[in-house]
Amino acid sequence: MKILELSQALRKKGIPVSIRSTKLAYSVYDIFKGGSYLKEALASVYVKDKRQLEVFEEAFDEVFHGIERDEVEETKLKTRKDSGIKIENPNEMVLVEEEMDFQPPIEDFLDLDHDERSLLERDVSSLDFFDTRLFELCKKLGLKIANRRSRRFKGSRRGRPDIRRSIRKNLKYGGALIELVNKRPSVKKSQHIFLCDVSGSCDWISNWFFCIVYAAQHTFYNSRFFDFDNKIVETTKILQEDDLMAAFRNLRVSRQQNMMLHGISNMYNAFRDFRDSVVFPPRSYIIILSDCRDWAGPRDGGVPMSAMVLEEICQRCRKVLILNPEDKKKWDVVDSCVSYYMDAGAIVKEVRSLRQLAETIEKI
Repeated sequence: MKILELSQALRKKGIPVSIRSTKLAYSVYDIFKGGSYLKEALASVYVKDKRQLEVFEEAFDEVFHGIERDEVEETKLKTRKDSGIKIENPNEMVLVEEEMDFQPPIEDFLDLDHDERSLLERDVSSLDFFDTRLFELCKKLGLKIANRRSRRFKGSRRGRPDIRRSIRKNLKYGGALIELVNKRPSVKKSQHIFLCDVSGSCDWISNWFFCIVYAAQHTFYNSRFFDFDNKIVETTKILQEDDLMAAFRNLRVSRQQNMMLHGISNMYNAFRDFRDSVVFPPRSYIIILSDCRDWAGPRDGGVPMSAMVLEEICQRCRKVLILNPEDKKKWDVVDSCVSYYMDAGAIVKEVRSLRQLAETIEKI
């Protein structure tokens, strides 16, 4: 079925598609199939952000390319009287709901009004720093992320039957399985370390990043938080505040005291200080929020030296993930070091809206 193929293709390309959207698209396809407005009609169902339109058009062309040829071949098969193969009508096929094939968008689980949904999709660079609704929205996102991450790890905490220990304990009963022994919960040795670029180009998104991580912090084991521009400062204790607004005020005070408001980025110094002064286990996850613009960092033969330091950090930990709030079209332009950091072993993802930021944090 074309609609199921289209939904699956969109999910593979990173666009969240819910069961509800697939059902609605199925109804739209039944109305507009064969018409010139089919593409626009399906786009109104699947595309929630104008930045998704290009991906949708690519998936649509992949799925619906050669649809007339397919219909001709289908007609030929139906006219074959000697064929023992049963031909099914696509219109009579049952829409199967497979919950394991996709992750529903996070906004489907939140009670958001129209304004909040609009804020969720807007570019972070256009958000108003003094809009109090954003703090409440970030808090909602963080709590929902915490709930979904808790459900994801619930099975591992519950404990599964330990066959070896169960057999050993039941030897006194002649081998009959009377007492079941569960596996002990594994000790979480991984550590989540968040590095937040607070230079002038990333100051705005760093505030919302902090708010979301603050609300979801208890699901990140042994988490630590750092700010950096041309140096690095640990702000982990600020996360221990009971109130979000109090924590945010303390964060701003810390940045003022360390002269880190609208500073100049020198990622070589920041990464070098982090490598030399911060001790972390090899199973650590390091999440960096940055536009990867090493404006004041030194270069060796045209290669930023910060990439060399980042490569050493990547070798010492399990994974380095960089969340880049810039448009992909601006990557590797002027002083952007995205390709160098990817070659060093880091994974770079685009996060231009609060929704993208929340979904990425949830999957860490």
